[in-house]
Amino acid sequence: MRLLVVEDNEKMRSLLRRGLAEAGYVVETAADGDEGLLLAETEDYDAIVLDVMLPARDGFDVCRVLRARKVWTPILMLTARDAVADRVQGLDKGADDYLVKPFAFEELLGRIRALLRRGKPERPTVLTCGSVSLDPATRVVMCGGELVELSAKEFALLEFLMSRRNQVLSRAQMIEHVWGYNYDGYSNVVDVYIKYLRDKIDRPFGTQRIQTVRGAGYRMVCGDTT
Repeated sequence: MRLLVVEDNEKMRSLLRRGLAEAGYVVETAADGDEGLLLAETEDYDAIVLDVMLPARDGFDVCRVLRARKVWTPILMLTARDAVADRVQGLDKGADDYLVKPFAFEELLGRIRALLRRGKPERPTVLTCGSVSLDPATRVVMCGGELVELSAKEFALLEFLMSRRNQVLSRAQMIEHVWGYNYDGYSNVVDVYIKYLRDKIDRPFGTQRIQTVRGAGYRMVCGDTT
């Protein structure tokens, strides 16, 4: 089994390489995010051990880019951060597991074995609408081949529109699905967020996929000519 370890601390990188090699793995290492990304994209590994705090490009970004480029090698993230928000961020970027430093080496081995048993996951279902693609698993949105950064609510609204492509959706349906039954904020929230989405996935690319249906709501029209 072939592993990639991406860790900037020389001592930790050496310890991981030696320990994993003694456990029977073939180990290659990278000292920064850019090098790790290049190796992960161009070489075939069974799993990647990826530190979060890296120079050049942090582990969160390495993970996000790999998933956006359809590299599904299992990723175990390592970090000194133990906040729940950081763990969630790593998983949302597409990591398969998360281990907080300091850790027992036996636990690291156990987690790697668990990832290897699962193998490379099947490619998640990706929603598409013309040149727009949305991956619910990695929360990556691409438009015209470019990465589009969305807030959590923008992502949820776009996912709802794309999952019901070409259907007219009322404002009430969108509020219920994206903001919840008990939402009591400002009444034009849907129109505001539709504008945000148009500014990110329509206007910069000269398209009009998100259409207003007067008196009814909105729909996302998907077709070769829209």
